[in-house]
Amino acid sequence: MKIERLNQDKIRIFLTFDDLLERGIQKEDMWREIPKVHELFSEMMDQAYSELGFDASGPLAVEVFALPAQGMVVIVTRGKVNGKSEDHIQEDDNEEDVYEMEVTLEQSDIVLYAFRDIEDVISVCKQLKSAELIEDGRLYAYNGKYMLAFEPVGIELPRYHAIIALLAEYGEATSITTAILEEYGKVIVPAKAVNEICTHF
Repeated sequence: MKIERLNQDKIRIFLTFDDLLERGIQKEDMWREIPKVHELFSEMMDQAYSELGFDASGPLAVEVFALPAQGMVVIVTRGKVNGKSEDHIQEDDNEEDVYEMEVTLEQSDIVLYAFRDIEDVISVCKQLKSAELIEDGRLYAYNGKYMLAFEPVGIELPRYHAIIALLAEYGEATSITTAILEEYGKVIVPAKAVNEICTHF
């Protein structure tokens, strides 16, 4: 479980499928109101407080993104609470009501991998093209890394697993969402990234 602060009132938590399995939670369970998911959320908030000093009391907006082959991204935004005093006394008396959650769930079909340098991007693209696995993709620059994004729509499972295996060999799965890349990253190749890179390098 990795937690990072996006701003004063917003954090992002990346859960791998192993994190979920360790707690006996299936990916589909994140969409359900069950005690195990509440326990996981409490654990995430405790860790966010101990690591980042993020106080999760009061109203929270929670967005859950499912990423294929990587895990889940949970974005928690703390709401502004006016007149804290009375509310806080009540919340402290009743631990169960600390998290007033408004949960949004989204399934993302984007496969996204981060690479430390352009050489790794070139290598993986050449491998993907020579194995005739995929020619599409978008390439971004974000936080000093290169990000390759693919939409695996219509790709049969064996080929999909072969693509993931190659990407994992050169890069690492990332918890960034394409929405963040579009907003804060820089688009280097907007389409057919694998083909374009192989053509120019």
